[in-house]
Amino acid sequence: MTVQRDIRDDLEPGSSDDLVALARRLQAQRPLPAPAFRGRLRRRLIAQTAPRGLGVRIAAFAGSGLGLLALAAAGAAGLGT
Repeated sequence: MTVQRDIRDDLEPGSSDDLVALARRLQAQRPLPAPAFRGRLRRRLIAQTAPRGLGVRIAAFAGSGLGLLALAAAGAAGLGT
């Protein structure tokens, strides 16, 4: 199981087996929301639309980020002195 490689090496001997058993038990006993709730949530998420002007905001943030990166690259290259 892939859980064991995520466990630290500095644990006491045998405790990794306990952690793996706990992880399996927690995953098996994980409660699921009721199907009606999941259906309502899915319909609400599908019905949502993006806010107006989202594309413009994304372009503005991307453009300013690229501009700042270009400015930083110019400064690191010594073009500002």
